[in-house]
Amino acid sequence: MFRDVYDIEDSEQAKGYLSFWRNMAIESNTQPFIKFANMLKAYWSGVVKYFDSKLTNGILEGINAKIQLLKRRARGFRNIKNFINMIYFCCAKLKFDCPRLTT
Repeated sequence: MFRDVYDIEDSEQAKGYLSFWRNMAIESNTQPFIKFANMLKAYWSGVVKYFDSKLTNGILEGINAKIQLLKRRARGFRNIKNFINMIYFCCAKLKFDCPRLTT
């Protein structure tokens, strides 16, 4: 039932349905649903903003995951400039045409 909220076109109807679903989840006396419903209540303003803008922060979370991976791979950079350059190199999808050296 929760996924049905994404099929609703009108943002006010979607907010109403989400509120209805949250109340049903609390009345179900199923602990995982109650925990999720309480989390929805705590983050209500951020969750319902999705229905107005249809934007998420998924792209930012993906970029952050790449940066954290770079930090773990490097096991420390000598200075912050090298770390920032590596972030640009890996996250900006830069392409370089470097000449091949033949020996």
